[in-house]
Amino acid sequence: MSDTPILIILAGGASSRMWPLREKSLLRFGQEPLLLAQLHRYRALGFERVVIVGNNENHEQIRALVEPVPNLSATVVIQPEARGMGDALLCAEPAVSGLQPGAPIYVNQIHDVVEDTLHTGLLDAFRANPTRSYLAGVRMAEYFPGGYLIVDDDGRIRGMIEKPGPENRPSDFVNIVAHIHSDSARLFDAIRAEYAASATPDDHYERAMDRLMKDHVYQVMPYSGRWSALKFPWHTLDVMQHFLDQIDRQHIGDKVYIHPSAAIIGNVYIGDGAKVFPGASIVGPAYVGRGTIVGNNSLVRNSMVLDHCEVGFTTEIARSYVADRCSMHACRVLDSVFAPGVNFSAGCTTANLRIDHGPVPTMVKGQRVVTGRDKLGAIIGANAFIAVDVMTMPGVKIGEGARIGPGTHVHKDVNDFQRVYVKQEIIVEDA
Repeated sequence: MSDTPILIILAGGASSRMWPLREKSLLRFGQEPLLLAQLHRYRALGFERVVIVGNNENHEQIRALVEPVPNLSATVVIQPEARGMGDALLCAEPAVSGLQPGAPIYVNQIHDVVEDTLHTGLLDAFRANPTRSYLAGVRMAEYFPGGYLIVDDDGRIRGMIEKPGPENRPSDFVNIVAHIHSDSARLFDAIRAEYAASATPDDHYERAMDRLMKDHVYQVMPYSGRWSALKFPWHTLDVMQHFLDQIDRQHIGDKVYIHPSAAIIGNVYIGDGAKVFPGASIVGPAYVGRGTIVGNNSLVRNSMVLDHCEVGFTTEIARSYVADRCSMHACRVLDSVFAPGVNFSAGCTTANLRIDHGPVPTMVKGQRVVTGRDKLGAIIGANAFIAVDVMTMPGVKIGEGARIGPGTHVHKDVNDFQRVYVKQEIIVEDA
């Protein structure tokens, strides 16, 4: 039996909840897409064989990313339809069987960003007793709307329950997808049986495990460290913060221009060829990418501004994620997420605070969702154009390629490629 399980990374499924952002596994936090950053971490932890489950839209990009990773044997398979985790694992089965039939596997989701201690704790436990299976359980004092583990006093997991409600929690262990299965063939057979028995809903993997737990030992591995899960677009800010906190010094790249009157404060990364003009301030933790311009009297703080952006005169960017090739001028970007190519014109502001100071809600697939964030600005899709003096209300999302006319106050989500503008009646009178 292998000392280190075969790693299965789930990077497919539907990302409709992430609208107006695109493929979450390919979002870049610093120099690397999330998928590649995670692969480098897994390799450092000792994994040598990985099967990545992608989808019809992202598999080619994933293959291009994983090819140059040294000392890592990676196989990319496709899940043609978003039919749940169980189906994704069955798509990975031929690749696992081709490497080692019945081999132990370690199932992870690419968008769960955790500390290394979670992985090392599970691996150490498995190596000490490879006949058992192990699931990470995140201890949460407050109720979390997810799956809970039913756990004995000795840590054996007896079952799982999805969203039991605050009064019916069987333990304080929330299930996170970091699962070591000692016998992959047994798991695949159990998942297959669930799909044969039922077509609804997409929780066949969880039901298969619940059934296996009756006869086979599944042990909980408690975890109380940091966990950032990229499920909704505003979670981009949580994952961004995780990576910003990894910046532990000032890094100034090659051919960077910084005017003597500019201020670089705290742990700040500035990429090659960036320019920081007079009176500008960059306050860490912060990341400024290659070729990005931070203009006169601008402020970037606790934010990521990626490559070839223009942070124009007097612009403030605070606690925000700004992707490549975005342009901003004399504006305020607060607690917001910009996809690549957004134009945010002079005088624009992303309002980020409700009048009642309550948690900011937003709409996801037609349902009102409370984000849990006291401050949240706008989430804007790729290549949207926001004209001068536009104001976006807290939690608003603007789709790809949308056009917002000058002086518009945006109170509701704007779909991809829509135009939203205010009609004006111009009256000209003689004095």
